[in-house]
Amino acid sequence: MNTLKPTTEQSSNYDDLEKMTVNELLVNMNQEDKSVPLAIERAIPSIEHFVEQTLVRMKKGGRLFYIGAGTSGRLGVLDASECPPTFGVSDDWIIGLIAGGDKALRKAVENAEDNEAMAWKDLEIHKINENDVLLGIAASGSTPYVIGGLKAAKDNNVLTGSISCNQNSLVSEIATCPMELVVGPEFVTGSTRMKAGTAQKLALNMISTSIMINLGRVKGNKMVDMQLSNKKLVDRGTKMIMEELGINESLAKSLLLEHGSVRKSIECYKQ
Repeated sequence: MNTLKPTTEQSSNYDDLEKMTVNELLVNMNQEDKSVPLAIERAIPSIEHFVEQTLVRMKKGGRLFYIGAGTSGRLGVLDASECPPTFGVSDDWIIGLIAGGDKALRKAVENAEDNEAMAWKDLEIHKINENDVLLGIAASGSTPYVIGGLKAAKDNNVLTGSISCNQNSLVSEIATCPMELVVGPEFVTGSTRMKAGTAQKLALNMISTSIMINLGRVKGNKMVDMQLSNKKLVDRGTKMIMEELGINESLAKSLLLEHGSVRKSIECYKQ
């Protein structure tokens, strides 16, 4: 019976997709996507627990690692890579690893996710240790690359968390802090790049953002440590300084370019 299958493998609530109009496809996909924020809401207590435990370690200098394969791995790498420009942190605060290496970001690497020993080898390159945290991301909850990494991490006294989209998944059994985002069958049966991927992205947004706020990388609601990597961000930073200090644009921009961040500009001006 369909109900015996993992949720991510259950048949879509829709059939004959190829007979639908473009409008019907879009409306029906949007209808399915409405289940995603509700799944996140149900998981907030487990997400909160993971974040709190991670903060204990990161406040002492520990790092957060993401591991995953396919879409799950790409989402982890994406979230990790956005933290340095957004929050002005070193790229080793949160590190994303994908089965098959960086080349798998653009093109699937055959059988990469089936190697249970490879994740720990990838993590050892970064000298992961008991002060760090490992988050395994796997929509199915049964990806060997992620399972192997979580098992090895636990054996080495590393705090472990997991994100999956099936109830009572294998990664949930292994991880100390499991998070289950059960969004129901995909619009295209088994295509976990859809609702499951969206749910994982939302959870990762919440995890990394709440961590960075608690580590002091946001002031009020502003990205005061963001990297000034383009004109848009320089303009945004200039406006933030003008608003905070009540000064004109020319002075605000000169402060920003001199000191390199909104935070440092404000602090130096007030001295």
